[in-house]
Amino acid sequence: MEYTLEVIPLPVSDIDRSMEFYRDKLGFHVDIDTEVMPGMRIVQLTPPGSGCSIALAGDALWETMAGPRPASGSYQGLQLCVADAKAAHAELVARGLDVSEPVQHAPQDGGTFMYFSDPDGNGWAIQEYRVRATTSLRDAIVPKA
Repeated sequence: MEYTLEVIPLPVSDIDRSMEFYRDKLGFHVDIDTEVMPGMRIVQLTPPGSGCSIALAGDALWETMAGPRPASGSYQGLQLCVADAKAAHAELVARGLDVSEPVQHAPQDGGTFMYFSDPDGNGWAIQEYRVRATTSLRDAIVPKA
């Protein structure tokens, strides 16, 4: 049985502001923007090339789930991967994103990162995996039989 991670609900305080941020500053594709039931709007966005999306979640969505509601801006450590950090940095800065310069923490592939936060303070990292230019992440990490 394969299990795929496809949607991460993201706690935000203003769905419209967050949708504009992810669409305009990061270039995420808006897959869904609809009221799925009275009072519950879902906006789902997918990063270019990704098999996993984020769902911008207001209070109504969290009320349908067991457990505590995460505060807007409380998610840290969300991560995107790119094949070329310098090219991604230039593209994001041109879109108006306040993103840190790429920092190489380790010399091996996967050791370079840059960081940004969304309007609520949810924290993201962008990791450079050069192997992604020629190989999908799934193929790069799955052991060969």
